[in-house]
Amino acid sequence: MDAELSIINSELILRNVEQPITKPFSNPYITAATSQNTRRAYQADIRHFEKWGGQLPASTDAILIYLQVFAKELNPRTLSRRLTALKNWHVYQGFLDPTQHPSISKTLAGIMRTHGKPKDKAPPLLPEHLLKIVTYLAEEKTLRACRDSALLQLAFFGAFRRSEIIAICYEHIQWKDQGIDILIPHSKTDQTNEGQYCAVPHGNEQLCPVRALQQWIDQSGITDGYIFRRIYPDDRLGEVPLVPLSVSNILKKRAQDADIPQAENFSSHSLRRGLATSASRDGASLPAIMRQGRWKNVNTVMEYIEAAARFEENAAASVLKKIRSE
Repeated sequence: MDAELSIINSELILRNVEQPITKPFSNPYITAATSQNTRRAYQADIRHFEKWGGQLPASTDAILIYLQVFAKELNPRTLSRRLTALKNWHVYQGFLDPTQHPSISKTLAGIMRTHGKPKDKAPPLLPEHLLKIVTYLAEEKTLRACRDSALLQLAFFGAFRRSEIIAICYEHIQWKDQGIDILIPHSKTDQTNEGQYCAVPHGNEQLCPVRALQQWIDQSGITDGYIFRRIYPDDRLGEVPLVPLSVSNILKKRAQDADIPQAENFSSHSLRRGLATSASRDGASLPAIMRQGRWKNVNTVMEYIEAAARFEENAAASVLKKIRSE
């Protein structure tokens, strides 16, 4: 089948391509309506389609063949996103959408049924993990260790997304008796820049994000601009902020340094998931957890909570307990 599809692809003649409805024109506000990360993903998706041999504007036939060629190779969720990218390209370039044909959605549904698989989910970082990391960093006593301790503690207790934590500026922090209040000017759940706040309270002698942040600010000498910045090999502090991927890399490295099992599986999402899991385990209400992490979707948070509570009030455990007692 794959060989046949390759032959069809090489001889493909694009059909039924409509002419533009209107002449495209430059509109910066249309660009601003989509996040930069989403635009980058869509651009990569379009490039993949073109590299395979697809031409734009595309026909429904060409997209159907594209889906079949990569059905086994790519995750169905990736193919679904690429369809969205192709749809957006055609719509905003003024062409009719070739992905709206029923055969497209039917083919994608078949691919998902045949090749679908569960999402890879990063494990939660638990407080006991964070404590081991912070203890290790306290012994290292370097500028980089001071930054990483503040970064990881604040990201955990504030349930920050990686894009949010690296964008924190000195001017966004309000010091209060109870802890710190941090302004988040823009986030995934605040696309119109209305602004959100995250309150992070004082901790204890072992873990305290407020104290860790104050120590980092004092040691780095930062008085304005980005808080979490790049540190060069010669221990020189840069002016630019960390990139999003740095948060995951720092967490993995520091977890490995602290000898935490399976540290390579952690990602920046482990920090948010860890806060939700731990807070639920310790009795925090669902609204409180959602407010701290600025979650809008209840199902997302419930997934974290239920994953942590699978062995609590477990029906099988009740049966086994009775068997043991008899």
